[in-house]
Amino acid sequence: MKSLKSFFHQSGKKEHSRPAHMTWAKSTVGRSVTRATLFLKQQLWIWPIIAVLLLSAIGFGTRTAIERTMKANLESGLKTILELETEMLLTLFKVQESTAETQARDLETRNYVYDLLAHTDGIVEAEALDDVELIRRKLSKSLAPVMSTHNYSGYFVADKKHEILASSEASLVGRKEVEAYESFLNTVFDDQTTVSPPFPSLVPLKTESGERRTGEPVMYVSAPIRDENFQVVAALAFQIRPEREFTRLLQLGRVGQSGETYAFNSEGLMISNSRFDHDLILLGLLPDEPGTRSLLKLQVRDPGGDMTAGYRPGRRRSEMPLTLMAASAIDGNSSSNVEGYNDYRGVPVIGAWNWLDDYDMGITTEVDVAQAYRPLVILQRTFMGLYVLLGISAIAIFVFTVIVAHLRQEARQAAVEAKQLGQYTLEEKIGAGAMGEVYRAYHSMLRRPTAVKMLNLDLVNEASIARFEREVQITCKLNNPHTVAIYDFGRTPEGVFYYAMEYLDGIDLQTLVERYGPQPEARVIHILKQMCSSLYEAHSQGLVHRDIKPANTMLNDRGGEPDTVKVLDFGLVKALDDEKQAKLSSAGTLTGTPLYMSPESIQTPHAIDARSDLYAVGAVGYFLLTGKPVFDAQSIVELCNMHVTVEPEPPSGKTSQPISEELENALLSCLEKSLAKRPQTARDLAILLDRSPFATEWSLNEAASWWRRHNREIHAESHRPLSEMGATQTDDSPAPSASENDEDGDSFDQTVIG
Repeated sequence: MKSLKSFFHQSGKKEHSRPAHMTWAKSTVGRSVTRATLFLKQQLWIWPIIAVLLLSAIGFGTRTAIERTMKANLESGLKTILELETEMLLTLFKVQESTAETQARDLETRNYVYDLLAHTDGIVEAEALDDVELIRRKLSKSLAPVMSTHNYSGYFVADKKHEILASSEASLVGRKEVEAYESFLNTVFDDQTTVSPPFPSLVPLKTESGERRTGEPVMYVSAPIRDENFQVVAALAFQIRPEREFTRLLQLGRVGQSGETYAFNSEGLMISNSRFDHDLILLGLLPDEPGTRSLLKLQVRDPGGDMTAGYRPGRRRSEMPLTLMAASAIDGNSSSNVEGYNDYRGVPVIGAWNWLDDYDMGITTEVDVAQAYRPLVILQRTFMGLYVLLGISAIAIFVFTVIVAHLRQEARQAAVEAKQLGQYTLEEKIGAGAMGEVYRAYHSMLRRPTAVKMLNLDLVNEASIARFEREVQITCKLNNPHTVAIYDFGRTPEGVFYYAMEYLDGIDLQTLVERYGPQPEARVIHILKQMCSSLYEAHSQGLVHRDIKPANTMLNDRGGEPDTVKVLDFGLVKALDDEKQAKLSSAGTLTGTPLYMSPESIQTPHAIDARSDLYAVGAVGYFLLTGKPVFDAQSIVELCNMHVTVEPEPPSGKTSQPISEELENALLSCLEKSLAKRPQTARDLAILLDRSPFATEWSLNEAASWWRRHNREIHAESHRPLSEMGATQTDDSPAPSASENDEDGDSFDQTVIG
């Protein structure tokens, strides 16, 4: 058997049906948006969560933008400070170099140096020269004003062999190739004035406490001394104490409580003071001794964790890697990092650095990440506080909603149990459907029997209320005597939605055939013409029932008129001229009962019209005459396929009772696959039915006689409560329902009510 889909495709080729009012995608998206909107209106606690999500998105975007801006500003600020410090330091070095060069070119200084060189080279006899010591004293006296003016703490003069010819420190005279001096002496003898990075002194120097000891930080500014041929013959070096200008200058580059600027040499040794010397002593990075400083004592290495937060490394300092900054600078790079890296304490910092290749030292400016990004942390905490408040609000509203919903549910249930809905007193539950329940009731003042249809308490939401109200409004527009009448509509203070309609104590056509068998042709015509009367009014107002079937049609002995037909349940009705109403009915979904569905309601349910109802009327007449549906199938798919592709067998072939050709033709014309071949209106069908020779055979006397025989039985059955019946009465026919959407399949056609 071919699939249902393939048959629908084939049928679509055979007949060009009306264009659909909306595509599947449009319908699906529209329903999704509508349901989402209704859900949000009902579930107030969702809004704080939505607010949290929106705030999170805004916060993330804001934080990203602020962080990007902050990083750019921080990087710019660090580079500005670093460049300023570098320029100041270079200016200091240039001043020192200029001073040293000026003194190295001084004639008196050069003459003394020439005399020393002549003596050491053996150019003249010793007896012809002044005493060497006298020359050194004269040289020292000649240099004294310069040293005093520029705070130089000492000097020395060295020849090409790097032998010290004269010095303010007598212990240095005569020493050769002193390792600590080799680097800057090589530069000088390459005919270049230079300033050395700080290094430990080789001779005792006076400390701040007045003691004299070796290893104190010193640095030298050195300049070449040239002869008459401008050849470098000696080097003049002045000793500088770093803490007097060099370190003090770098200490100016401190930002906030954690920012600092310091220098380091090519070995990663700090050659200026840290601002955290006291903390470094407490951390064990510096010895706890009087006058201890980080200058020449601390290596710029990464311990691997924040030591100020309690981290203690498991290896020696010399085994640790250089910090990211130091490693990059020593490689000759001048760069910056605002993402964060560990400094010599293991504290996350951001920084910028320069490498001064001419002086073999690096300079860096660093700030703790915690200080640099404090505004961002404050912003994050603010957003987190808002998140927490909104989260608490969502929980509170949710709890409140649950409590209120529970109380409302209890109030509604109490109202039902009290058997009182407004002015209506409930008696017995006589029916149930997908959307609600039906009770036999009576008006408290009029004492009129009434059927009260009540919205299921478990389904009370905006969507169900809208559908419930729509069903009432549509049915109220219809005044035909063969359409169930609506009396009232209301909502109790407890929130129970209901409407009251005329109470019918007859029998539906499904039960009629099941209990009493196929009906005579004259009676079938009598019933179908009344159905046509009801549908003609509905169709004239642009309404299509969409679920005509035996169980939705009641036969009553009413107002002295036996065999009065009432068409029930316009809950699935489609308003052809109202797009919004069509959306409420979810047009585009398969709705109805498969045994009585027209081909187009299966293939293009959004494009059905009045002729689809006439197809169902023909199927109902077929069932009344034969006691059997038009098609018998083992599954819904097979049944739908037969409606679309299989020609029905004439009803005369399924029953032994005679059927007039006129009635058979009328029913088969209703069951045509093509809309154009069916009767175009319900009145056209009524005219076809009147052509039967038996159209007037079902007389009032015959109808009255039938009801006299069965009225007591039917009346007793209709007054039995649902709990006493063999099975729960629902709106479903014996065939399975084909509704793909619960909202579209909520029929209430009971065997005893409208």
